[in-house]
Parts: sequence; structure tokens; C-alpha cells
Amino acid sequence: MSSHEGSGDVTPISEIGQLVAHHGRGERAPSDFHVGTEHEKFAYLEPELRPLVYRPQDGTPGIRALLGALEESGGWTPLVDHGEVIALAGEDGSIALEPGGQVEMSGAPRKTLHEAKAELDRHLADLAHVSEVLPVRWLWMGLQPVHELDAIGWMPKRRYGIMREYLPTRGHLARYMMQATCTVQANLDYADEADMGRKLRMALGVSSIVTAMFANSPLKGGVASGYKSFRARVWHDTDPDRTGLLRFAFEGEPPSYEEYARWALDVPLFFIVRDGQYLNCAGLPFREFWKNGFRGHTATMEDWELHLSTLFPDVRLKTYLEVRTADCVPPDLVLAIPALWKGLFYDETALDAAWDLVKRWTFDERLQHRCDVARDALDARVPGGHTTADLARELLAIGRYGLTAQAARDGHETEVGYLEPIARYTERGLAPADELMAWVTANHPSPRQILDHLLS
Repeated sequence: MSSHEGSGDVTPISEIGQLVAHHGRGERAPSDFHVGTEHEKFAYLEPELRPLVYRPQDGTPGIRALLGALEESGGWTPLVDHGEVIALAGEDGSIALEPGGQVEMSGAPRKTLHEAKAELDRHLADLAHVSEVLPVRWLWMGLQPVHELDAIGWMPKRRYGIMREYLPTRGHLARYMMQATCTVQANLDYADEADMGRKLRMALGVSSIVTAMFANSPLKGGVASGYKSFRARVWHDTDPDRTGLLRFAFEGEPPSYEEYARWALDVPLFFIVRDGQYLNCAGLPFREFWKNGFRGHTATMEDWELHLSTLFPDVRLKTYLEVRTADCVPPDLVLAIPALWKGLFYDETALDAAWDLVKRWTFDERLQHRCDVARDALDARVPGGHTTADLARELLAIGRYGLTAQAARDGHETEVGYLEPIARYTERGLAPADELMAWVTANHPSPRQILDHLLS
């Protein structure tokens, strides 16, 4: 099966109302709200413990063989880009490749976290199958802790070739973002435009607190980087046009679909796709493409949808909201991320209480906190002098309240237990990075020992 990015909607864009309506199509009744979980991880080859490349020259297993083993585990259909398998699709969602070979599981929308847990368990069983038939081990961290970029390959996905050329012109750490970082992301719904705006504003507002809670990338090149989340640091120097916080979300009333669309219009494209070919138009703002065309091609709704998928703000709007600021964490912590966000998003009292924690910050203070938590995680100071740990404990309590209220309202078993793995860190003022660095300080490990300690 071929991989085709986009919906196939070739309707020309004639007015901004079409772009607004695209986001409106995501509206759901609260009774139909779902949560989706996406998680990336690194694959390493034994016995060398080096990152897998797509198709190694020495004949050892690579990412292509890994995808084949996953396909054999059952229920997955290969997706092909220009003759190479680059993803798998199935009832549980999709398994795709990030530029450096990170294996991304994008789960299906789930009504409860109990369903998400069953999905994660099936994925872990698939990974265990791969490790039974191939000499592969798995690393769940926000950043490659030992290997630098020259040891990491590129996946044969054509869009990545264009991004590889363009993004380093926009940020010095852009290649690290592409090849050496992993995240866990939660995807959530909204009822209407006003609900979307409140959720987008709140999620952007507390996103740096969540970064601190789940910081899990303190090592770079086998030594302490000086950052508890070097992955967060990478995002600060990737591409200022398409990353970070959205200033308009904090100005006046909660943001609207049109405000997000107008911001996205001024972000440069990477490419458009015509007749299965990727046309490089990197650096051309979408607004200019819409106005003047590109090489005789006019802007379509499919172009817009693809463009939205290449924007990387801390919270991204499509036909749902994606919250994106957590490092990848080990499997026992993964579901704490969608659990926290579900608790904050789907209860009105929790949504307001979370926003109250940060609503008085200026935009400059938000930017500063975003930088500070990359370095210090929960030890970072917040406006007013408290530590981030203080607010993280409050945010955790709000998430617990929201999940408890949802279970009582909707009649399902409580989901609060999914927060407990991260609560064991947060309540002590720690992030996973603190625990790892305590082990490093006590043991002075070699790069090989670091990997042996971290790989599953």
C-alpha cells in the first residue's frame, strides 16, 4: 500500500473561511471526547548497542527488518514511500518512522485510559516480539544519551530530505530535533471554538510545567549536558517560525480558529505534493503560496492539511489538540502524560483551575520559564518566587480531581491510578532526569554502561 500524506481534498482555497471550517470539523459532543497517545522510542542493535539505520551496509538487521518483524507480529499493513516501507497501519493506529529511525506509535482515539493501556500493552508485546527475532533493544528517553548525529542514519521518507536541508538554516539544533529526540504526546478533543480556545490557552500556559515534570534527557554524548531536558533545549533552537508558544493565545479572549489559521498562513512551507512528487518550496510562506501560487500550482485544502502537520508549536491545532512538550519516558510512565492532560481538559473546574495557576504570567515570563525548565526542570523558579515543583504538585492535584470527576460523571472505573507513577517523582520534587543523574553521579558509568542501564 502506498503512503499518501493528506486527505486528497484538492478543493482550491478561495477564502480564509475554508481554513477556519477545517478546524470546526473537529468539534465533538463532550460525550464523544477521546484521548490519543503517541510515543516514540529508539531502537539499538546488539551487541554493538548502536542506533539502527534503515538498511545497514554490513547486512546486519536495520529499521527495514524491524518493520518486517512488526508486520509479522500481526495486524499491520505496510505503507510505502517511493518503494520503501516507512510505516505500518492497523486497528491500533499506525507505526511510523521519525527522521533518525525513532519508532513512533500513534495510537487510535480511546474513550478511556483503560483502553489506551490495553493498546500500549499490545504495542509492548509487539516490541518484545521484535527483540525475540532480531538483536534489538529499546530506549525510552527524550534524547539519544550517548550517540551523536554522525552515528544516526536518515530514514528514506522524501519529506525528510527537504526538512533536512531547510531546518538547519533556521536553527542550530534542528538536526538533533529530527534525528535524536523522542516524545510522548497526547491528543484531545474540543466541543466548539470557545472550548478549543480555552483548552489551547491553558495547555500552552502550563506546558512548561509538564516539560519539567517529565524531563528525561539530561545526557548528551555520554555526559551531563547541563540540561535536565536537553530535548526541550533542542526545540528552543530549531525553527522560530513554527515552534514554541503562540503569543496570540494569551492576548485578550481565548484564541479562535481564525487566529490560529492566520498564524499558520505566515509560517513557511516545506513542500507541496503533486502527482506523488514532493516539490520543494521550503521558505515560502503559505500566505504567499495562496496568493501567488508556486510553479503554476494553486493552494488546495490538502496543501493546508499537510502544512498544519509541519507546524510544531508546544500545543498544535488540527481537528483536535496535540500537547507536545514531554520527553519520552519509560513505559510505566507513558500513560501518565495523557492521564494528566485528560484530567485537565475534560472537566470544567479542572480546566479553569489549571489556567489559574499561570494566567497572571507575562508572555516574557512564559518564555523565560520555558527556557529555565529545560535546564532545571522542577527546580526552576516561577514568577512569584516559587519553584516549579510547587506548581507541578498543584497541577497533579488538579489532574487527579478532573479524572475523579470524569469517572463519576461518565460511569467508568477511575483513571487516577495512571497518574501515580509520575506522582512518585513530582511529590518529591523530582523528574526522571534527577533519578538518572543521581545514578550517573554515583557510578561514573562508561557510555556502554549507560546504555546497558537504560535499554530494555
